Amino acid sequence: MKTTLEQWRMFRAVVEHGGYAQAADAIYKSQSTISYGVHKLQEQLGVQLLEVEGRKAFLTPEGKTLLMRAERLLDQAESIDRVAASLSGGTESLLRVARDMVYPCEQLFCALEKFSRSYPHTRIELEEFVLSGGNDLLDADKVDLLITAQVPTDRQGQHIYRCEFIPVTSVNHPLQTLNRRVSYDDLIEHRQVVLRDSGKKRNVDSGWLGANQRWTVTHVSTSVNIVKRGLAFAWLPSHWVEQDIAAGNLAVIPFEEEATRYADLYLIKAHPDSVGPAAQALYELLSSKEEFSCPNDATKAKPLAMDGSAE
Repeated sequence: MKTTLEQWRMFRAVVEHGGYAQAADAIYKSQSTISYGVHKLQEQLGVQLLEVEGRKAFLTPEGKTLLMRAERLLDQAESIDRVAASLSGGTESLLRVARDMVYPCEQLFCALEKFSRSYPHTRIELEEFVLSGGNDLLDADKVDLLITAQVPTDRQGQHIYRCEFIPVTSVNHPLQTLNRRVSYDDLIEHRQVVLRDSGKKRNVDSGWLGANQRWTVTHVSTSVNIVKRGLAFAWLPSHWVEQDIAAGNLAVIPFEEEATRYADLYLIKAHPDSVGPAAQALYELLSSKEEFSCPNDATKAKPLAMDGSAE
């Protein structure tokens, strides 16, 4: 081989960060080391990979072709390192978990509580997102276990939960005083509150979005508070609103047809070929259909089968 993995890593860093100085900061090497490494790489290959304009470096067409192949090579090398670390038998000191915000907190916390009894020294970092935000975390390698409704085409997910979305308003909202069943046409002139997709690369819409007035928020709890104040209607996860409905703070919109919506949630291993013992244990707890006790859990969410029926 004429070249080394480290040369290709430096080359990729220059492209990703837009220059030698920026790459030096990103991968903790001196600018002169990176400059020499990339220059030597081009010399050994006999191919011009980069063109420098001012203080920035740009890919040549040949550089673009070779970078695509180099990225696959580097990803495989990094995967080998992860597998080796896993095979060494050490328990992970940190697990990064991300959940779509509509997945029930109680479901997750009960799993984490049981997990902590066996792995008390493993730290947990929890990220929360909406819609496609989990894909960004996967792409950036910032998560180990992901609970999402948006499974990338190159990934496999284990179905773990079906979330039910109920159309609700405050009890004194005009949609509750029509003295008849509500149609979708009735919704058009009323304000709707929806969740913003937290993904940076995508902008995924979900559900009915036909209202002329719409408020967009970033958290389910904000949606609930807006609806309770009578300012809008929304489709909200049933486990977020069932207590308010029972208490008379919210009411289900009396549609003339079935209007409940569902979202299937899946559990994904970010690196299925190099899962450590702690990540595997938490994966099994989250994907298990067996209920386990959680102290002081009066409103435990129950997993649903693929057909929506309670298991």
